[in-house]
Amino acid sequence: MKYEVIIYWSEEDQAFIAEAPELPGCAADGETYQEALQNIEIIMQEWIETANAVGHPIPQPKGRLIFA
Repeated sequence: MKYEVIIYWSEEDQAFIAEAPELPGCAADGETYQEALQNIEIIMQEWIETANAVGHPIPQPKGRLIFA
C-alpha cells in the first residue's frame, strides 16, 4: 500500500491508533505499534475491496499529506 499511515498513542483507548487519512474512515488499533500497523494494512485492503464492490471511487495515493 502506498497510502500514508499515521500512528499515534491514544491514552483514552490505551492503544496505538493507525489511520489512513486518504481513505475516509479507515482506521485500526493495536496493543503495539507493530500490531496497529499490521491491522491498518488489513483494513486498508478491506476498505479498497469494499469500495470496489459497491462502485465507490478509490483515491490515488498522494504520499505525504500537508496536514499530517
